[in-house]
Amino acid sequence: MNNNNRQFAKRFDWTLALILLTFLIISLLAISSAQTSGQYGINFVPLQIRWYVIGAVIVAFVMYFEPDQYKKMSWLLYGFGMFLLIALAIIPEGSFAVRVNGAKSWFKTPVGNIQPAEFMKTFYILALAFLISKHHEKYQLKTIKTDFLLLGKIAVTLFIPLSFIMTQPDLGSALVFLAITAALVIVAGISWKIILPMLGGAVFIGGSLLWMALYMQDFLEKLGFNPYQFARIYSWLDPYSYSSNEGYHLITSLNAIGSGEIFGKGLFGREVYVAENHTDFIFTIIGEEWGFVGASIVICLYFLLIYHLTKTTLLLKDPFSTYVCAGIIAMITFHVFENIGMTIQLLPITGIPLPFLSYGGSSLMGNALAIGLVFSMRFHYRTYMFSAHDEED
Repeated sequence: MNNNNRQFAKRFDWTLALILLTFLIISLLAISSAQTSGQYGINFVPLQIRWYVIGAVIVAFVMYFEPDQYKKMSWLLYGFGMFLLIALAIIPEGSFAVRVNGAKSWFKTPVGNIQPAEFMKTFYILALAFLISKHHEKYQLKTIKTDFLLLGKIAVTLFIPLSFIMTQPDLGSALVFLAITAALVIVAGISWKIILPMLGGAVFIGGSLLWMALYMQDFLEKLGFNPYQFARIYSWLDPYSYSSNEGYHLITSLNAIGSGEIFGKGLFGREVYVAENHTDFIFTIIGEEWGFVGASIVICLYFLLIYHLTKTTLLLKDPFSTYVCAGIIAMITFHVFENIGMTIQLLPITGIPLPFLSYGGSSLMGNALAIGLVFSMRFHYRTYMFSAHDEED
């Protein structure tokens, strides 16, 4: 092995690659089992392999560039993401901009439907990381005033894409943006004298909206809320009263996961029909066929992924890279928590896929873009470390 190969082997994050390979295997097994329901006349397994291959190419491409280059390109990428969201909003629905499950969130392309919001999540993380790191460089002496100024900058950066995503409407993606923002606000070191009142206000507003959704629907409709959003709340709290419509999906999900009991029914032993079980509800297949033990192993694998990403974040010294990794951790964590939570009635149902397991090109490519940044920051950090070591020698 020559010196370049040895250096690459030392710098490449093999642990992260192994975790992703494990997710690939689990995803293909679960999707192949979903095919037995006969919901669609398409075999999604080779398509998922195709998306993983494209994702691997994206990771390799993204890993090639250094963090400083992404720092310079952050607002350009944010602007490109906004261009896609604006184009999606203004292009008439039809051959190019399509509506799926009630949301005009997709571009129709020769390789399949592409959802710009999945890429905008990572572009938004890059923009926020740049904004926060530059703010701290300019205001090294932190005060309540500078913290409020930073919050204002973050709020403007969030509001622009969020307003377009909510008009699609895509509540699931909007919640992911809010989760990313909350995580980076905390990591940015903004004073708890500001964060705690904001958190209390958010809890109060959220609780009030939930109460009004149950008892003051007419008032919320005047504020612009849609009746289907209320139905999601009702079917979440009491799915059996809405078993013929909104609650049907949750009931079948609970039946599938519960019927798996401790050890599951075995691979391809699934009996409960669950719609969209190859995409957003892929965890129902894992719960039914692999049981509590198998589902717990998958959840532990996500914990391992998040733990490894956290270790990488703590290793980095550059504030920009640290904020980027923190945002990616928040994005993946919220996706996992929301997706699994909605299948077991812990949270309301939203259109959020399970990272690296659910079928879907946009989700896989968006996550590949984010993970590619982690590979890049770990790879080039080790480059600098070994370079410094070589100079000392």
